[in-house]
Amino acid sequence: MTPINRREFLSALPAAGAMLAGKSLVRWNGPIGVQLYTVRNEMQKDFSGTLRRVARIGFREVEFAGYFGHDPKEIRAELQRNGLTAPSAHVPIPVLGKEWDKTIDDALTIGHRYIITSWIDQKDRTIPKYHSFAALFNKVGEACRKRGIQFGFHNHDFVFFPIDGMLPYDLLLRETDPALVTMEMDVYWLKKGGKDPLDYLRRYPGRFSMLHLKDIDAAGRMVDVGKGVLPWREILRIGQSAGVKHVFVEHDEPPDPFASIRDSYRYLLRLNA
Repeated sequence: MTPINRREFLSALPAAGAMLAGKSLVRWNGPIGVQLYTVRNEMQKDFSGTLRRVARIGFREVEFAGYFGHDPKEIRAELQRNGLTAPSAHVPIPVLGKEWDKTIDDALTIGHRYIITSWIDQKDRTIPKYHSFAALFNKVGEACRKRGIQFGFHNHDFVFFPIDGMLPYDLLLRETDPALVTMEMDVYWLKKGGKDPLDYLRRYPGRFSMLHLKDIDAAGRMVDVGKGVLPWREILRIGQSAGVKHVFVEHDEPPDPFASIRDSYRYLLRLNA
């Protein structure tokens, strides 16, 4: 056995102490973002004022779900005024062509590095359709890569409901090229679909660039981060080691949107202290 020298021994002591104390050795070392869908009604009423309030809470990254009629150059300027960046945006299922080229143009103008799609209509939730979506996503991903941007897919719970003995989400993971299609894991919807987010993060390292952080309570209801049962310290630790680069807090129907994103943000700060 190779003997350990004094420097190696001393450098190992803090890690050993943390392990004995049962503390996580890995903290989330990136910014905490917010998906603006949570404050969509406020964005519609007061675009600039809502971004200011988001920044005052402490967020430095936002993810768009619609631009509320604003020009991409105007959006970029508004983000800069508030010390914000928008690495990602959600868009409908893409159709390649001039409209998609404009989507990429707008995304690059604003400063997005990811374009994400998420919603699949009920009528299209069949195995043959999921095969076709996987093929489409690869084509869209290739078109995005040529322009220097990454395409991705965000899950809801329905992609975890078996069809003919198959899980649509696993089909999409298997049939999309990891170099062309990244995944944004919505932790709540994955858990709501009966699956374990830690299991997917461990089984598919490198597939998940982003996480949507929202909690689930014992009755299955969506709640703010830290008010439910999900093991957030472990999710962030495993996620970071598996390649997650951005996280966005979100609540689809919060009673008070600003209180929701503030409480989730503060919980994550305390968790990371």
